[in-house]
Amino acid sequence: MSVKQDLVYALEQKCQHFFTRKDSCNFAKALANLTSLDVSFSLELPPTDIPSHGVTLTPDTPLTPKEREILTQTALALKPWRKGPFRIDTLFVDTEWQSFMKFNLLAPYLNLTDKEVLDMGCNNGYYLFEMLRFKPKALYGFDPSAVYAAQFNFLNHLAKTDIHFYPLGIEDLRDFSIAYEQKFDCIMCLGVLYHRSDPIATLKNLSFGLKRGGELFLDCLLIESDKELCLCPKKSYAKMSNVYFIPSLEALKGWCERAGFGSFEILGMQQTTTQEQRKTPWIDTLSLEDFLDSQSGLTIEGYPPPLRGYFRLIKT
Repeated sequence: MSVKQDLVYALEQKCQHFFTRKDSCNFAKALANLTSLDVSFSLELPPTDIPSHGVTLTPDTPLTPKEREILTQTALALKPWRKGPFRIDTLFVDTEWQSFMKFNLLAPYLNLTDKEVLDMGCNNGYYLFEMLRFKPKALYGFDPSAVYAAQFNFLNHLAKTDIHFYPLGIEDLRDFSIAYEQKFDCIMCLGVLYHRSDPIATLKNLSFGLKRGGELFLDCLLIESDKELCLCPKKSYAKMSNVYFIPSLEALKGWCERAGFGSFEILGMQQTTTQEQRKTPWIDTLSLEDFLDSQSGLTIEGYPPPLRGYFRLIKT
């Protein structure tokens, strides 16, 4: 076989193995209940200049009480729901994150018409559903989490979009681009970089997946400093054990230059608050209010509270 054929085979095997894992199979059992639903839904796509308040799916014909119960019980079986919210007929999935706040910040900068777009670390596909209003040529999502894949399949079973979801991670992007000769006009990478133990290699992979002149929209935690340095949490940051490097703005700029990005545009910087991230019945776990010290305002580990920067980078 050729190199491309080898890569295609390896990626297909990885995806097939993902769906045979125990956690994936458990979620598949919950999703099987949807086969008894004989109703179609419409995904509401407002104009691009209208602020979002979440994703809405409306049934084309009224649902019966039994059908509403199937939807509710299936959604509950797929907790925790992090990104959203979603309104599905009378069901309101009140997710941990009010993700429309981030989307509304980025939306004025998005020019996605007839573009091929990838959301890297797409969670349940929330931003992909939002981006449909921009009429892109194609939308792709990568996320290696079983629960997020199941949530996407639940939502897309109803919405029936042409979004391509793959249970893959950033480390697979280079092979995917070579195997399928697929590079992107735009990549979204929101809230992922600080979870990677090698952020420069991550940025290089993202750059590789872009066409020349392509855009990367990046959201990253930052520390306030005018020097080129990073916070490296000893054990955890805001109870997240998978946070490795939180850069200063100058350090992040340096990483991006090393990775081959020639333009670094700041779109916004703001503190994450409990208006945007909070505990709801749809997560059954702790949330931001539990990870901050109410007296000092620092994280419970004593670090500065979460500050996020939003950036647009151009591949040279």
